[in-house]
Amino acid sequence: MNSLYDFIVKPIGESRYNNSKKIGEKELILNTKIESWKFVNRFAKVVSTPLAINTIIKKGDIIVVHQNIFRRFYNMKGKQTNSRSYFKKDLYFAAPDQIYLYKNKGEWQSFGDRCFVKPIKNSDHLKNRKEEPYVGILKISNNNLEASNINPGDTIGFKPGSEWEFFIDDERLYCMKSNDIVINYGNKENKREYNPSWTYSS
Repeated sequence: MNSLYDFIVKPIGESRYNNSKKIGEKELILNTKIESWKFVNRFAKVVSTPLAINTIIKKGDIIVVHQNIFRRFYNMKGKQTNSRSYFKKDLYFAAPDQIYLYKNKGEWQSFGDRCFVKPIKNSDHLKNRKEEPYVGILKISNNNLEASNINPGDTIGFKPGSEWEFFIDDERLYCMKSNDIVINYGNKENKREYNPSWTYSS
């Protein structure tokens, strides 16, 4: 069973939403609304690859996908409905540009023109914020950035509103495109990563 141009995937885990988090022996409810994209499951397993596209992603690979693939919506009649990516049962279509990461030999690799950036702690004590806006440390790069000598570990600046929040292996990262990065500050050792304590799994 293969699609011509799309991957066929299924969500990893018991649900399409990550609405709760276990802290110790207690379960904390994080979300009760299907409209909230922040709590949609982003991890999927590849069931089949597209026939008309050559890809390094293989059947069985673990990938990170766009938040709308497994998301549910209310239609004009107020009834819950699946996203347009829904295929059948627990299977969904994922276009190549809806896949951001894939796991290769235990390591996350970027797919397409996406990269992932780690927020850094605010160094200006006069400003009441925990992280510096529009600045971060490049964690997962891609071929386009590395060809421009922008490498993992570099401190970069990015366009406002270009970042999308993801949680990858207990790290809070921002996903964005290569052209959303507007400046490379180089590898600054005095910059400290910002990762809230609540991102860690129990």
